[in-house]
Amino acid sequence: MSYAPFELGGKVAVVFGGTSGIGRAIAHGLAEAGADVVPTSRRREQVELAAAEIEERGRRTLRVISDVRERDSVRGVFDAAVGAFGKVDILVNSAGRTLRTPTADVSEEDWEEVVGTNLTGTLRACQIFGRHMLERGSGRIINIASLSSFVALTEVAAYSASKAAVASLTKSLAVEWAQRGVNVNAIAPGVFRTALNRHLLDGTERGRELLLRTPMGRFGNVEELAGAAVFLASDASSFVTGEIIAVDGGFLASGVNK
Repeated sequence: MSYAPFELGGKVAVVFGGTSGIGRAIAHGLAEAGADVVPTSRRREQVELAAAEIEERGRRTLRVISDVRERDSVRGVFDAAVGAFGKVDILVNSAGRTLRTPTADVSEEDWEEVVGTNLTGTLRACQIFGRHMLERGSGRIINIASLSSFVALTEVAAYSASKAAVASLTKSLAVEWAQRGVNVNAIAPGVFRTALNRHLLDGTERGRELLLRTPMGRFGNVEELAGAAVFLASDASSFVTGEIIAVDGGFLASGVNK
């Protein structure tokens, strides 16, 4: 019998924020590695399209919308997935929001919206799906951290604070669940142009500075995140937990580039 540690055949994955950008690319990667994948988000039309893309890859899926700000909505995705497939092996938390505002001017409402989606939404999914995985004694959770989990990016304090906390939450859950068969890790993407951030990057001084600080000299393609996700979802990472893997073109390793 051959050993195929990256093979995800027979696994079931749920990807919150899985209908666009980073989450969509990860959903595609997991499906191409053999998993049945449920990509979910708030917009019905995006869910329909993302599910069709999973089916085009020969995998099973569901069409279910979600809002990670609502616990009942997250629970609804869990119930639908377990009802259809009997289990969930892999959870990816990619739903996210950002807002660029001088920190002194950020309203509490905006702060709570960003933190509520990025951090508390991740916690909700980890609790609901994690309990199921703990009961089964097996599971992989992949959170989406950020460069700003490690370094400050100007005028996105709510986003940066939430992503630093996602990294901390990832480590806390990894330690708590390490001996119960559930691995919890995160991916910290570098600069990837998506619908979420393109207005901050395109033709701006910020975009030019980020390129300058990335040794590879380019923005990432979201498809380049799929390999890290497949690794963390698979048996290849069986002794990896509590890690935040940067996929960043060398950004965090860099000091002076010129």
